[in-house]
Amino acid sequence: MKKRISVFASGSGSNAEKFFEHFKDHPSIEIVSVFTNNKSAGVIARADRFSIPHHVFDRSYWATGQKIIALLDEERVDFVVLAGFMLLIPEALVTHYPNKIFNIHPALLPKYGGQGMYGMNVHKAVKAAGEMESGITIHFVNEAYDKGEILYQESVSLSPSDSAEDIAKKILAVEHKKYPKVVEREVLKSI
Repeated sequence: MKKRISVFASGSGSNAEKFFEHFKDHPSIEIVSVFTNNKSAGVIARADRFSIPHHVFDRSYWATGQKIIALLDEERVDFVVLAGFMLLIPEALVTHYPNKIFNIHPALLPKYGGQGMYGMNVHKAVKAAGEMESGITIHFVNEAYDKGEILYQESVSLSPSDSAEDIAKKILAVEHKKYPKVVEREVLKSI
């Protein structure tokens, strides 16, 4: 019986697509659905290309998380992957999936983490601080932004001439390469 993953995404879905590709013919793991809070998110078209069903939900579904949990239970989802998902996960969902919700952060936590620190906000802060390295952090999700157990980090060297956009490109390349592999490693531990 394959382990079943649902991907939550709010934007273009480039990280989500790396999961679709990585697990397309996997013997032990499959992506069974996509959840998004954005009806115009690019992830929808990406999911459609892989024949992965998607759910678009509004904030009323998110308030307690119970409607989302009911859908996930109906799909027999074992793990949740956040791939550019912009909402704080409700406590009920975290409790329902303890150490089974993955997130990736585009910096080396605990640096540049917390509420409001996502996407280009992170890269602009890294640039403004004159950091010579940044990186990715893959972690379990708990009730607080970016505070769950860290599973993997990888650093990326920066140059003083790198713009925030340059930093973003370097980080995204590492995200695409590593995020599906780390999730695969962790999910396989449960088999």
